[in-house]
Amino acid sequence: MEKVGSGSVMQMDARVFRCVLVVSLTGFLAGFDSIVISGINLPVRQLWGISDWFHGTFIVSIALWGSVAGALVGGYPTQRWGRKKALLLTGILFLIASLGSALSVSPYMFSAFRFIGGLASGIGSIAAPIYIAEVSNAKDRGKLGILFQINLVSGILLAYISNYVLAGVGDSADWRLMAGATGMIALVYTVLAMGIIESPRWYSGAIAKSRAAMSVTPNAMGLFSGKYTKILLVVLLMVFFNQFSGISFVLFYGPHVLERAGLGTSQSLLGGVSIGVVNLIATCIGMYFIDRVGRKQLMYAGSVGYILSLGLMALAFREGWDAAAILIFMLGFIFSHAIGQGAVIWVFMAEIFPTSVRAFGQAWGSGMLNVFAGLTTLMGPVLIGRFETWTIFAGFASLMVLQLLFVALLMPETRGATLEELENRLP
Repeated sequence: MEKVGSGSVMQMDARVFRCVLVVSLTGFLAGFDSIVISGINLPVRQLWGISDWFHGTFIVSIALWGSVAGALVGGYPTQRWGRKKALLLTGILFLIASLGSALSVSPYMFSAFRFIGGLASGIGSIAAPIYIAEVSNAKDRGKLGILFQINLVSGILLAYISNYVLAGVGDSADWRLMAGATGMIALVYTVLAMGIIESPRWYSGAIAKSRAAMSVTPNAMGLFSGKYTKILLVVLLMVFFNQFSGISFVLFYGPHVLERAGLGTSQSLLGGVSIGVVNLIATCIGMYFIDRVGRKQLMYAGSVGYILSLGLMALAFREGWDAAAILIFMLGFIFSHAIGQGAVIWVFMAEIFPTSVRAFGQAWGSGMLNVFAGLTTLMGPVLIGRFETWTIFAGFASLMVLQLLFVALLMPETRGATLEELENRLP
């Protein structure tokens, strides 16, 4: 139980838990919509005969750039309209994006609707973690916060399964079925989101006074006033290392990489399913431990796992080891990500910023995360085409040594403290 504002009391009851479950489905939509492109990108490329750069920029990574835009603007509706309305907007945009992508008649139309899907993901990645953090009590905030990530990796898994099952079902139009699948999920989510309560911290007296006294622009600029420099640096490094571990590269191009290792197309898509399964299992393990051992210990474990698995993948590609060994090391990498960065990042970003700038801080962190994701994904086809595969993974492994130092020297622990206590404790 936590006090919120003056006199209001926040406790975890059945209704709040149901609301958290519904809101965490935002992660499912984001995960499914982002990874469904792994089964679409090659058929679309063959259909429209597009170049490496166009393929990387406007087909694969365009949704990530939409996520950047969504994150940059998403702080405004989340702070001004409330968390609930921002979440409803997210569902509506996902529905529009899915239907438009499935019905596209040109690469430009397809890219435009994929960008809208990215906008939805960016706004949802701000509103959902903030909502969950604000309605949760301190002792359960990590477990409930990680439900967003569990849903995200569940969406990734279902996208891999959907792509595998739908491959060849509609002959040359099977990619349209894959693209349209998100719409059905978005419709269910939007209906459910209509019934959630608004965040009590958003309604609290202090925030109401802040909204009345200050326009949205000073709030957003206040984040960069110099008061929160250390927090901004920590979040920037956190999201940088998250993406330059190579996670988006593996998730988007995993089937392609496995084909290069010697697996057939069907086997490589099935390998993508195994990536999703391991991702989900490891995230559930992270959920069990995040409030028991804390955020930093999970990040230590994930960092060591990154270094070992990426190093072994680099060695396997260099020495020409069997494709099965490469898949095992890739699954070890996914496991390391899921119990470390994957389990921690959304919980951590939603709790480290003070309430008055939380929406804008989350927007900035999510925006930078998607910038880095966009860069690694944009460069994917170029990296694969111009560099030996082992050098790509060796580069990612080297950066993870720096992440280990970041965790040891800069990252604060947030386990067990209320949001108000963290606001007073952190500079």
